[in-house]
Amino acid sequence: MSKSLLKGMEGVFIPVKNPEISAKWYEEILGFRLIYIEEEAAVMKIHEQAQTVVCLVRTKDHQPMEFPNNDFGVGKYYNFIPDDIEETYRSLIEKNVRVNPIGGEGTSRFFTFYDPDNNPLGVCQ
Repeated sequence: MSKSLLKGMEGVFIPVKNPEISAKWYEEILGFRLIYIEEEAAVMKIHEQAQTVVCLVRTKDHQPMEFPNNDFGVGKYYNFIPDDIEETYRSLIEKNVRVNPIGGEGTSRFFTFYDPDNNPLGVCQ
């Protein structure tokens, strides 16, 4: 087996209409911390110990992310890891976030939720 050329992921990029408005939502709803903002993008830290950052990028003629039709059942590009999937699910519902039902069984459970720009985002535990 060959050694991997890569050791992690630095950032994920999410298309948004307005980085400032989206950054406030990601901060208030998900608890992300703003690192840097400008007119065209906001960079946010997911968690103090997470190496990966989220970059909210202003897009022209905004279209929400849409995963191509597939037989695997995937409809989003990113899955975030919660401490407790049930608690995360309840918290998002209490904050009036659009959330799909929890799926999976046993130790593998997941759900999709949507940011203000209607981008599908996943949670998986």
